[in-house]
Amino acid sequence: MAGPEEKHENASPRSLPTISDVARHAGVSPMTVSRVLSGGHHVSAAMQRKVENSVRALGYRRNESARSLRPGHRSGLVGVVVTNLTNPYYAEVLDGIGEILGEENRRVVFGTSHEDFEEEARLVADFVGRQAEGLIVVPSGGSAEHLLPEQRHGVPLVFASRRQEGVDVDAVLVDDVRGAEEVTRLLLDEGHRRIAFMGNALSVFTGQRRYEGFERAHLAKGVPVLPDLVRRGQQDVHAAGLTAHELLALPEPPTAIFSANNRNMIGVIKALYDVGRERGVDMFARVRLAGFDTFDLEELVPGDLSIVTHDARELGRTAAELLLSRLQGKRVDRPSRTIELPSSIRTRRRGEAPLAQA
Repeated sequence: MAGPEEKHENASPRSLPTISDVARHAGVSPMTVSRVLSGGHHVSAAMQRKVENSVRALGYRRNESARSLRPGHRSGLVGVVVTNLTNPYYAEVLDGIGEILGEENRRVVFGTSHEDFEEEARLVADFVGRQAEGLIVVPSGGSAEHLLPEQRHGVPLVFASRRQEGVDVDAVLVDDVRGAEEVTRLLLDEGHRRIAFMGNALSVFTGQRRYEGFERAHLAKGVPVLPDLVRRGQQDVHAAGLTAHELLALPEPPTAIFSANNRNMIGVIKALYDVGRERGVDMFARVRLAGFDTFDLEELVPGDLSIVTHDARELGRTAAELLLSRLQGKRVDRPSRTIELPSSIRTRRRGEAPLAQA
């Protein structure tokens, strides 16, 4: 038989202390305990210390889930929807969001849409149903109905990285057009005339803007964009690799490839390694690479590489700050605003170590 100090693994846990328990322990009313836990308004310093001592002694913890369901209390939740959490870029964005919201004692719940607007709609509906106070969404570019104010029941919304046509809310973007234009101009200045473009589907906001920059650079230089070298709709590394294989198999393959995102770039790099092994040649000496957003182990690419980059954490922080300005009542009735963060180009030449600022 177990002694009085022994505990069985399957023994029932003791019930958690309640506000009433704390009140009895401190010798005050439950209302006084509630006021102390809510910030100590209209409670003397001596009484606050008394309640706080009882809270520590009993190990009391507020039930945040139940608290969020009671009228007059905020949930402290912000719902975030990104397109692809396997992409380190979005992990950085989430870190930035969490950093700012954490300072305000708000918690992030997030989901991944996989560029599927129906999944995005389900996530938004779920977050609203969980009484999220605000939403930060990287829109997939499909139908916008679920993002309209009446569908989200007036919950404030901020777009990150992309905008969505027909939805007028605050947004933080990157200067995609200028970044793509400048890196494409770099390739043209180096003498490349057969430059392939590999990007997202036409419906994706960033894909449209980055192609616009690609086109602008060609127009400014008086060089035509070659339609047979423009490929759209690669949504993952595997699809990008297949597309790169197709481009490299052309009778006149490209001498340079511009990848509109880092997933495409990784697919291109894999294809260059594969084709190089098959043909017994150094494909990285034959194909110049340029693209958007950093990626893991980019320093191991054995050829010339230029990357349009920006601070993904800062994008997340800015999106969170825009949302907080609405939640805190600072911009409730003001027009929506869009903040564009600057981008820069980092280039590493063949044989050099880290990418250098252009």
